[in-house]
Amino acid sequence: MDAEMAAVVRESGAFGGLLYVLPPGGNALWLVMVAGVPREIAASWRRVALTDVVPVADAVRERRLVWIGGQEEMARRYPRPALVLPYDFALSAAPVASGTAVHGGLVLLWAGTHPPQLSSDERHAIETGCRRLGSLLQQAADRGEPLLPADRPRILPPPAGRTVSPAEATEVAAFLDRLPGGSCALDMNGRITFITPAAADLVGADPADLVGTLPWEALPWMDVPEVEDRYRAALVSRRPQAFTALRPPDAWLSFELYPDASGISVRITLTDPSEGAPASPSVPTADPSRATVLYHLMHLATTLTEAVGVQDVVDQTADQLLPALDAQGMVLMTAEDGRLKIRGYRGYSAELMDRFDGIPLSLDIPAVKVLTSGVPDFFASFAELQRAYPATVHEDGMAAWAFLPLIASGRPIGSLLLAYDRPRIIPPGERAVLTSLAGLVGQALDRARLYDAKDHLAHHLQSALLPHTLPRIPGLKVAARYLPAASGLGIGGDFYDLIRLDEHTAAAAIGDVQGHNVDAAALMGQVRTAVHAHSTAGAPPDHVLARTNRLLTDLDPGLFTSCVYAHLDLARRRACLATAGHPPPLLRHADGHTELLHVPPGLLLGIEPDAHYPTLEFPLPPGCVLAFYTDGLIEAPGVDLDDSTAALAGLLEHADPTDLDAMADTLIRHAPTPGDDIALLLISPTPDRYEAVSVGDAAIADEGCGDAN
Repeated sequence: MDAEMAAVVRESGAFGGLLYVLPPGGNALWLVMVAGVPREIAASWRRVALTDVVPVADAVRERRLVWIGGQEEMARRYPRPALVLPYDFALSAAPVASGTAVHGGLVLLWAGTHPPQLSSDERHAIETGCRRLGSLLQQAADRGEPLLPADRPRILPPPAGRTVSPAEATEVAAFLDRLPGGSCALDMNGRITFITPAAADLVGADPADLVGTLPWEALPWMDVPEVEDRYRAALVSRRPQAFTALRPPDAWLSFELYPDASGISVRITLTDPSEGAPASPSVPTADPSRATVLYHLMHLATTLTEAVGVQDVVDQTADQLLPALDAQGMVLMTAEDGRLKIRGYRGYSAELMDRFDGIPLSLDIPAVKVLTSGVPDFFASFAELQRAYPATVHEDGMAAWAFLPLIASGRPIGSLLLAYDRPRIIPPGERAVLTSLAGLVGQALDRARLYDAKDHLAHHLQSALLPHTLPRIPGLKVAARYLPAASGLGIGGDFYDLIRLDEHTAAAAIGDVQGHNVDAAALMGQVRTAVHAHSTAGAPPDHVLARTNRLLTDLDPGLFTSCVYAHLDLARRRACLATAGHPPPLLRHADGHTELLHVPPGLLLGIEPDAHYPTLEFPLPPGCVLAFYTDGLIEAPGVDLDDSTAALAGLLEHADPTDLDAMADTLIRHAPTPGDDIALLLISPTPDRYEAVSVGDAAIADEGCGDAN
C-alpha cells in the first residue's frame, strides 16, 4: 500500500496526498495514510463525514473526480476548508473503488503554480492509481484485515535526498558560511534540522539549543501568528514565502523560505524595516494584515454556526467583519422575485438603503452581477468601480469596495458588500479569506432564511389554532397568556379555551399535547375542537374528556394529551372539574388564601379508550380566582414540582385579584426559562351578574357533577 500511494503521488506530479477509507456501511471517511503533508496539518481532516462540504466527501458520495484549480475556487466552493488552509494550492479528490464498491477517497495536492486545469496525463494517473489502491483495499477486506489504523494515520517518509561525500559536505558548509546572513533548514514538521553559526547569531541563540525545535517555540519573539502562517503557506503552496520579524530590542530580520519535498530552506538577513525586506521578485512577501485577518475572522466562522435568524446573521457578520477588516460599511443582499432585497446593513443610512431595496435586478449593478455570477469583485477606488460600471453614481461616501458572493449548496443566493472609507488594495491572500468568509455567511444565511420561514409558519399555525379572542361572558373576568418555548420552532401543544354555553353557564379548558412540533400543534387543534364540540353539546366534564379520549384513541396519533376541563355555573356560583393527567388548578379565595384543587386524576387522553374521569365540584364565589396552567409554568430542572407549585400559589396569593392582566403578567414573568411552552388561563367571577342559589363545600362525584346545563 505504501508503494502504491507513493507511486500515484509521483506519477500524478502531486507533492502530497491523503488516502481515506470508508468502512463497510460507514457514514464517514477515515484518514489512513498521508504523503508529503505534515501530520499536524493532516490531523484536521482525520475524520470526514460523507455529508461534510469538503472535496473528498463530494467525490466519494457522488463517485466523481473533484478538481479545485486554486485558492479562489476553493474559497468559493468550499469555504470552510479554505479558511483552515488559506493558501494557494491545487487539489483533486477522487473515489477509490474496486468494481462497484467504493472503499474510500484519495486527495492529491499540487503547488499553487499548477495550471488551472488537470492535464490528460494527470487525470489518467489519478484514475489508474485509485483503481490500484481500490484493488489493494478490496484484497485487504477479503483477507479480513482491519482497514482503519489502530491509532493515527501512517505518514510516508519523504523521498530520500541525494547522498553527498564528506568532501562535498565540507564544501557545502564552506559555501554557506561565505554567503551573507545565515541559513537554516526545517523538516516537514517545521523543526530545525540544521542552522549555520551566523544564523544562530542573528536569532540570538546557541545552535545546539535550536536543532530539533520549532522556531516559534524555541524563540519567544517568533511566537506570532504570521511566522507559523508563512511556514504553513510554504508547505501547502510549495511556493517561496517571506516575512520580517523584530528580534528584541531593535534588530529587524528578514526570513525567506524555499520549500521542496524534503523540507524548507531558510535565508536570514538583517534588514531595515523602513526600506522593506529584501526579497527577490519570485518571493512573495506576506500580506501585512492577512494572518491577523485570518485569525480574527475564524471567530466569525464559529459564531455563524449559532445564528438563528437572518437578523442574527447580519448582526454577527457586521460585529466581526467590520472591526477585523477596518471596514466602515456592510450590506447583505439577496434576490427576491426578480428584485434586489436588502437583508441588513451597517454603516449606511436607512434612506440610502431604502432607495436600493426592491430595485429590479440588473447586471449594471455590481452587487447584482456578483449575485448572479458567483464571482467576487474588488475595487480599490471609485475610479476603478466607475470604469467597470460607468452608470454608477458615487453616493455612499466610501472609497473602496469588496463585492462578495454568498454561496449555499453550490449556488449564489446573495451578495455581501464591504466598504472602506479610504482607497484600499486588497491583496490576493486577503481576497481568498474574504471569499471564504462570504461562503460561510451564505450558508448561515440560507439556514437562517429557512429557520425564519419555519418560524413564520409556526407562529401562524399557532395563532390559527389558539383563540384569537376570548368571549365576553357576563359575570366573569378572564385573562390568558401563551408563551412559546425558547428553543425549536416556537410551537407546541399547549392550548386553552373559554366557551360560552348559555346565558348562565360557561366552560374552560386547558391542555398540553406531548411534543413541540407541527404534529403536536395539529393534534392540539383537534383536541381543542373536540372539547369545544362536546361542551357545546351539553356534556358534563367527565363525558367531555371521555368522548375526546375515545376520539384520540381512534385517531392513534402516537402522542398523548393532558387536559383539565371545567364547567362553570355562574348562577349557582359553582364549578365542576375533571382532569386527564394535567397539573391541578389553583383556587385563590376572596380572602387571599390559595389552595390546590385536588381533582382525582384520570389517564392522559389517547391511552385507554374506556378511561374513566372522576370530577370535583366546588364553590366559585365572587372575588375568587381560578388559575389553570400548563407544566411549563412550574417545571424547571432540579426543582421539586411540589415546591414550584407552592411558589406559584404564593405569587397568586399576593397578586391583585382585581387586575387579572397584571396577575397573569406576574405569573409569566416568574416562570422558569421556558424550555417548554406555557399556557395560562385566569378566571374570576364578579358579584354584579347573578345571585348565588346554593353554595356548599367541594365534593367528589364519580358520576359527574349533574346536568351540565
